[in-house]
Amino acid sequence: MNKIALITGASRGIGAALARVFAQNGYHLALCCHKSDAQLDALANELSKQYHIEICTFTGDVGDYAFVEQMVNKTLEKFSKIDVLVNNAGISYIGLLTDMQIEDWNHIVATNLTSVFSTCRCCVPSMVSQKSGKIISISSVWGNVGASCEVAYSACKGGINSFTRALGKELAPSNIQVNAIACGVIDTDMNRCFSDEERAALVEEIPAGRMGAPEEVAQLALHIAEDCNYLNGQIITLDGGWI
Repeated sequence: MNKIALITGASRGIGAALARVFAQNGYHLALCCHKSDAQLDALANELSKQYHIEICTFTGDVGDYAFVEQMVNKTLEKFSKIDVLVNNAGISYIGLLTDMQIEDWNHIVATNLTSVFSTCRCCVPSMVSQKSGKIISISSVWGNVGASCEVAYSACKGGINSFTRALGKELAPSNIQVNAIACGVIDTDMNRCFSDEERAALVEEIPAGRMGAPEEVAQLALHIAEDCNYLNGQIITLDGGWI
């Protein structure tokens, strides 16, 4: 029987790579994005035809609990279970804290952190019932050490890290493993805000001599989902030796 993976923020970048890697390994998928529904549907059509899997797609704001609840319920109605939840949806904000408006703060916290609460709150009961499940959140090295001019983003990712450690302990007796991947610089659209010169300078700081690829994040997530039943409550740093 095919396993089921629910992946948020799946229309591009790391999320699309996650969808592709899990599809390659026979998972049926539930994918969501905020606004890029045409892009998400094109990806879903491609993967379903190529790998002969079933995919349902959702478009909405993961910062809205009602949307998340509806998405999870519809996924469970279709597939009867969710084996793997991957919390990937996220947005960045670069700027001084004193220039940040409360609306910006609330938006980034809702999208990056509250969404993780919401997906877990909605998925965990079914995982507990089946006595198995994997929850993987895509975090950041800035959640480990913090970044100047990215205070809100760092706070959210730090929150995800603590959330992961705590929930892993809470769910371990139910055979549910909760882990996070703290990414360094991954070559996605989120980093397109930097100039070529800034990107080159950033790469020079990374001992591996390059940015990470979204596919590398996805392969690590798959490994955690498939093979690491004793790994729980851990934050795994994937940054080429940077931090």
